[in-house]
Amino acid sequence: MPTSYSPGRLPRPFDPAAAALAREAFAERGEAERAFAASRAGAALLDALGGHSPYLAELAARESETLLLFATEGPEEAMARALAPLARIPPETPRAALASVLRQAKRQGALTAAVADITGLWPLERVTGALSDLAEGAIDAACAHLLREAAARGELRLPGAQREEPRLVGRNSGLVVLGMGKLGGRELNYSSDVDLMVLYDPMAAAYHADRAGAVYVRIARDLVRLLEERTAEGYVFRTDLRLRPDPAATPLAVSIPAAITYYESMGQNWERAAMIKARPVGADRAAGEAFLREIRPFVWRRHLDFAAVADIHSIKRQIHAHKGGRGANATIQVEGHDVKLGRGGIREIEFTAQVLQLIWGGRDPGLRSPTTIGALTALAAAGKIDPRAVNDLSAAYVFLRTLEHRLQMVADRQTHRMPEDAQGLANIASFLGFADEAAFREAFTRHMETVEHHYGRMFEAEPTLAAEEVKGSLVFTGVEDDPATIATLRAMGYANPSGVAAMVRGWHHGHTRATRSERARELLTALMPALLAAFARQRDPDAALARLDGVFARLAAGVQVLSLLERNPALMQRLAGILGAAPQLADHLARHTAALEGLLVGAGGTVGNAAAALPAQLRDARHFEEALEAARRLVLEGKFEIDAAALEGTLDVDAAGEARSDLADAAIAGLLPHVAGAFAERHGKVKGGALAVVALGKLGGREMLPGSDLDLILIYDHAPAAETSEGRARRGAPAIRPLPVSQYFARLAHQVIGAITAPGAEGKLYEVDMRLRPSGSKGPVAVSLAAFRRYHAEEAWTWERMALTRARVIAGPPALRRKVEAAIREALLRPDAAGKAIPDAVAMRARMLRDLPPDGPWDVKLGRGGLVEVEFIAQALQLVHARAHPGVLATTTRIALARLADAGALDAEEARRLIAAEHLWRTISGLLRLTVGRWREEALPESVASALVHACGLRQAEGAPVDLRALHAQMAEAATAVRAIFERRLGRPDTQGDRA
Repeated sequence: MPTSYSPGRLPRPFDPAAAALAREAFAERGEAERAFAASRAGAALLDALGGHSPYLAELAARESETLLLFATEGPEEAMARALAPLARIPPETPRAALASVLRQAKRQGALTAAVADITGLWPLERVTGALSDLAEGAIDAACAHLLREAAARGELRLPGAQREEPRLVGRNSGLVVLGMGKLGGRELNYSSDVDLMVLYDPMAAAYHADRAGAVYVRIARDLVRLLEERTAEGYVFRTDLRLRPDPAATPLAVSIPAAITYYESMGQNWERAAMIKARPVGADRAAGEAFLREIRPFVWRRHLDFAAVADIHSIKRQIHAHKGGRGANATIQVEGHDVKLGRGGIREIEFTAQVLQLIWGGRDPGLRSPTTIGALTALAAAGKIDPRAVNDLSAAYVFLRTLEHRLQMVADRQTHRMPEDAQGLANIASFLGFADEAAFREAFTRHMETVEHHYGRMFEAEPTLAAEEVKGSLVFTGVEDDPATIATLRAMGYANPSGVAAMVRGWHHGHTRATRSERARELLTALMPALLAAFARQRDPDAALARLDGVFARLAAGVQVLSLLERNPALMQRLAGILGAAPQLADHLARHTAALEGLLVGAGGTVGNAAAALPAQLRDARHFEEALEAARRLVLEGKFEIDAAALEGTLDVDAAGEARSDLADAAIAGLLPHVAGAFAERHGKVKGGALAVVALGKLGGREMLPGSDLDLILIYDHAPAAETSEGRARRGAPAIRPLPVSQYFARLAHQVIGAITAPGAEGKLYEVDMRLRPSGSKGPVAVSLAAFRRYHAEEAWTWERMALTRARVIAGPPALRRKVEAAIREALLRPDAAGKAIPDAVAMRARMLRDLPPDGPWDVKLGRGGLVEVEFIAQALQLVHARAHPGVLATTTRIALARLADAGALDAEEARRLIAAEHLWRTISGLLRLTVGRWREEALPESVASALVHACGLRQAEGAPVDLRALHAQMAEAATAVRAIFERRLGRPDTQGDRA
């Protein structure tokens, strides 16, 4: 008796007479069938099938053993039995016999999936996954047979031709079958065709490369025939090869080199969307994976791709235009509506996921899920779509896909259209388990309207570009000034409206690189009112707009950036604000326009997106050069994202320093394995060898400022017996060139530093300063761990120990990192470090005052009571008290000061004043770097002074901002306090010392 499902959950038969006939037909198959049909659960199941679907009723009778197996063992065992014959095909099997095996597997698998769906034992993803497994098994078995035939004809070399397992036959065969669409995403419909792309490697297995095309085209043609030919036993799957490159002009099988060339030169956005779901489903899977890796840059663009939105949405409009008469209606209805292509249908949910994936997936590999719900879930987790919208769309997707399956189960027709007659609608409502047609109509309409709402809000609503803010005429089509336009620009606040009009006319006439294409000028025309309004709000709108002209002049093409602005109106406001307030950032943006994306991903006050994306991006890189390019791009974006947030006051200097440091950490930690791997391919590996990167200075303290370079030390270790590197070259690669250990790590260190500092198309990652390594600039670039320990035990100067208080291991294997951290701690706890710390620190400060005087009144680093003195206090006192109180050691200055107070080395008020002063000095220094760079004059530009006052948190009791005079007073008070504490705890820096 069946025990795996509840009869009470099954839909009641819509057609009782048909249900009775189904029970009778099933009972006629044998004794076991009669007993099943007579049971309560069996009768309910047969009624549910026969009372709604003539096709399933016939299939249940024909494959009655499968239905009985389902009832006694459950759906998983029934599906496993159906698929088992596909996994082992004897080499001598004739084609006719194979065709019979394929069709029987299809019947049994389809019946199992349908019953598991109807009984509610399988959720939607398991149903579609099982149907996809069935299709993949059939394709693999068919490919193996056809490859054997080609080998028997002397056309292919197949080492695995005599193996029974189809997957082994296909290895190294050169034949690649990619599953596209629903099959690729493991979301196959109940009565779907399978979208395939057949590719081949002409050099892999063909005896004659020049004839390979004909061999693989024949295999492709026979594969289609074997799968979709209808016989007395039915068919396997309808097959569609039209998703191959340029289907109107290419054969059924396309060579892999030709396909790569096509996608690199002519591929369209809709093809990128299609490739999201592509995966190997037959024959040479390794070659298929290699092909997908090769075209990954085509699918997943490096930059945010809002230009794809209009392209993908145009496909949807074409569907409504060309298929509206066949149910793809522009409005939601029930009778005759296409649940896939119509308004509010499945395609709108899929497009929502795919468009957002194309926009954001290039920078975040975690968004590249081939499944629709998986993609939506990942997008919500990454903050790219409202989680409530994802819940609505996911629920609608499950409902519509289940409805789609019921429509197809009725007669095994590949249909997505709702019935147009009342009886057909009532049958579907009953098949889905609704109490009546009215309840079904309500649910159907609700889900469709929900999808339509979210899709329309995200992709169809015109962006709000604030054009209503412009009062007057804006015409830039002629060659001379339009008087009304000049008057409008003057009223908006532009000081030189004629010059602005001439600049804008140049953009519209394609005189700048960014606007030479027609599409770019169309976007510019739509943007212009809002753009001019945004820049008119700046203190000097003419200068800000001129800086935008500099950005446009350096863009290779403007469609991407202009699309970015069109789809994200708030981004234009941020861009105008930055170009208006910070010439330094404006110049940076003009040189590196890719950094503009950092403004978008950092919108809403969040930062750290680039640092979060870096590890996955670098792991995903196919080779070292691609990893380096990705790192440069994301670091560039991340720096700009953080700098913009700091300039706008949404990011405090402490948080900004941590974010910049996290970005550098992620870049170096992610690149180090790639550099080491590429180096090992040329020179092998040192036994037990590894390299670690240690950060000091601002990076070590996680206090990086705009433009900070990286103070680094590189430390290596290896097995004691190792003398040279060793290894075996890959096939086809040059021979390994072994190196002595010290030379190996010295060269590897240079490679690491080169990767960080070498300029590329996206600029360089960082400047690097290695003068803090043992023996300074005279020492080796990389030092062994033993030498590092020995140096700090015997030779290190006090200033090197002080620098070491900020040492932080940021990259390298975990075991080596632990060893290096222990060596650093050992050096800081040495007794000799404590004894000389204070007099040497005072002497060093005295020499700095003599040899490096402050560079003007705003040099808050070197000035009396400035940042250097705060850091010297923290570092020297840590060396003095670390042996008695190891807890005082901290790489971040403000944390170290707080811990020194806890240990009694400072009193609480001293620590509070030092921490506040250090925060003030870094705030001022950071904002000056962002806005004016070095500034030697007493007076600051008004916009910079205003930003400083705001950022420094100066407020009167009533809450109004104070002026620049109060800021000077606060600076003087802070400097006096720092100097007093310095003299009280360390000594007077005007006293000469003889060693530091």
